[in-house]
Amino acid sequence: MQNMNINHSIYEEKAAMQLFANRFTNDLDDANDLVQDTFLKAIRYAALYKEGTNLRGWLYTIMKNTFINDYRRTTKRNAMIETSEDLSSYQLYNSASTNNAENTFLSNDIDKAMSKLSKDCYIPFSMYFEGFKYHEIADKLEIPIGTVKTRIHEARKVLKKNLKIYNLKQN
Repeated sequence: MQNMNINHSIYEEKAAMQLFANRFTNDLDDANDLVQDTFLKAIRYAALYKEGTNLRGWLYTIMKNTFINDYRRTTKRNAMIETSEDLSSYQLYNSASTNNAENTFLSNDIDKAMSKLSKDCYIPFSMYFEGFKYHEIADKLEIPIGTVKTRIHEARKVLKKNLKIYNLKQN
């Protein structure tokens, strides 16, 4: 019966708790959530309430502690999100643990494979790799677009053959 009385008494404090919650949050929806969280905790821990003590003071203490804990949790979460949003994929890639020796070998092997390309294939392929479009390469080198496509295709074949060991790694 005491549990029923305390639950009823808690509900009678709703208006006062709503005003108190508004002071904390300055937002009606957040205040309503805070009151609801406070009441849930008060009902859950009703057995800890000492009959004859200040019920409103007890509820205010629960609300204040709930607000502070939620504020800390939100601040911590936002700090983590803000930090991670400042990281670019480039920074994440560079901060990941990589084998620099392997990267050096790969770079050297690519350089060797590129040096095996004829000048006719090397220049169009390099331009294409740098982001030029077929028609831009054709205009710049003053050759037909079909020739550009053929030379880039030939360069790819040579590179694929000379870098076959890396093709196996991906499979």
